[in-house]
Order: sequence, then structure tokens, then C-alpha cells
Amino acid sequence: MILSKRPRRLRKSEAVRNLVAQTQLSAAQLVYPVFICAGTKVIQPIQSLPEQDRVSVDVLCDRISHWKSLGIKHYALFTQIAEDLKSPEGSEALNESGLLATAIKTIKRLHPEINLITDVALDPFSSDGHDGLVKDGKIVNDESVEILCKMAVAQARWGADSVAPSDMMDGRIGAIRKALDQNGFTETSIIAYSAKYASCFYGPFRDALNSAPKHGDKKTYQMDFRNSDEALREVKLDIEEGADIVMIKPGLSYLDIVAKVKAHFDVPVAAYNVSGEYAMVKAASALGVLDEDKAVMEILTSFRRAGADMIFTYHAPKAAQLLAKGWSF
Repeated sequence: MILSKRPRRLRKSEAVRNLVAQTQLSAAQLVYPVFICAGTKVIQPIQSLPEQDRVSVDVLCDRISHWKSLGIKHYALFTQIAEDLKSPEGSEALNESGLLATAIKTIKRLHPEINLITDVALDPFSSDGHDGLVKDGKIVNDESVEILCKMAVAQARWGADSVAPSDMMDGRIGAIRKALDQNGFTETSIIAYSAKYASCFYGPFRDALNSAPKHGDKKTYQMDFRNSDEALREVKLDIEEGADIVMIKPGLSYLDIVAKVKAHFDVPVAAYNVSGEYAMVKAASALGVLDEDKAVMEILTSFRRAGADMIFTYHAPKAAQLLAKGWSF
């Protein structure tokens, strides 16, 4: 055959494929979500999230030392507290001597160079299990934002590098930015969960924190997964209100949203490879129908290819280990 173009020429060897690869993946782009609980020397395996644990702060700090050696420098912190500490207002989130405050202070004292990202939402602390205040069976917006602002300022004071509002209340990014600035935390960045969809893929995460709604669902504030233009409106509002980074959540079923957001806006874009997506890979691997290492690297690379600048993922340690060993694409 006489062909002027033979695309296979650029696929003929690993060296050539690496030379022309458009998408690169590195540990520097990974954010590892981690779960803490009360106590010392505590390790509680999360059955719905194989190889993920709830751990006490001392254990987490020891583990971070290892993960740092793999190149993981970014951690998203999530807190499980006892049921008797939860309240309708989520007041434990503001406790200066509580688990969250102690964890942030301790982690930053022992690992000052890491980027510590903290969650701003009421559900882990609320007896209702919702991201905002519940009044007369409804999740109220403006009153919730007032508490979220207090949470963000407290987390910044305790040492968080970035606060990440995951609540999807209207106007909370602008309010939080104003509150941070007025309290002198002008360098604390905001990672906005800008397009967070009402998804079934959050199940294992809620199991990890025991934070599922006690009644109703989250569809009045989290987005309808049938919509994509709505995501662009939400992202635009968050950018205008002061978000430094915008996030799409979940990630794997929403790569079209990641790509759209990256094409429309000149800001860093994060994607969250959520707990249900992680659990599916682990389940398929356990059944022997999927090569876990290959699946993990293909999935994470697909996030980067779609336009994600950073990826929140429970696969972070495995991916970092594979990359450190010179993973061959």
C-alpha cells in the first residue's frame, strides 16, 4: 500500500509513544482524601472502601511521612465524629479543642510543607446529615452560609492551606472569601465544589463518615446529573465570587463536564474520583475481571486528558507508587 500518512508510525515503540504523548500524569497532581477519627493508635478499615481506613491523627501523621516520600503533597481531610457530638447546627465543627481543630494543628506542625485542604460543609457534624441547616424539613440557604463562613475562618485559623466548600449553597463562595479576608486570611485559597452533582456514587464516603442524610435527599442543593449547562453557570458564579480552583464531582461519569469547564474558563480545574468509582475498580479487581493497576492509571490519565489540573482520588498512593517505579504507559 502506498500511504502518505501512517499514524501507526507514532505508536511503534514505547519511546516514540512517550515522545508524542499529549497527557502527562504525576504524583504532584494527586490529592489524597483521608479520614480521621478520635483516639490514638486507631485504625478502622472501611469495608466499603477496601484499603482505606479511618485513623486517629497520630496514625495519619505517621502515614503522611510515607506518602510524602512517594510525592503526594496534597491531602483533603475529612472527619468522623461520635453521634453524641452531632447537633442540628453542627456546632462541633467550630470546637477549638475538637477533633478537627486538633488534627489540622497537629498535621501542619509535623508536616508544614504539605498542602492541607479542609472540607467546609455541615454533614459530618450535623445530626440531620445534610450539608446545610434544616428548618421545617427544608435545607435553608442563607443561614447555612453564615455557619459555613465561621467554619472556613476557624479552619484557616487552625492552619488549613485551602478551604473547600462542598455544600452547594448559593452565594457561599463570595461570603467565605469576604469572611476570610476580613479576618486576615487573604492567603487561604478556596477550592470550590462548583459542580457537585446529586449522585449515587457517594455511598462509601458517607459510610466512612456515617454522614448520610437522616431524612430526604440532597437534590434541592446538589445538581441534577441530567444537566451540563447548569454546571457552567455554577462555575461562573463561583469564579466571580472569588474561587481560586473549581471542582467537578463526581469525576468519572462527568468527564464531559470537566472538559466543558476547562474549555470555558481559565482557572485551575479539579475533579473528584469519588468513593463509588474507587469501590467499583476494587470490586472488579477482586473478581479478577480487571487489572487494577492498569485501570487506575487509565482512569487517572482520562481525568487529565479531559482537562483536570488536579485529581482528588483514593487511588493516590497506588498511582504514586506505580509512577515512582517508572510505570510504562
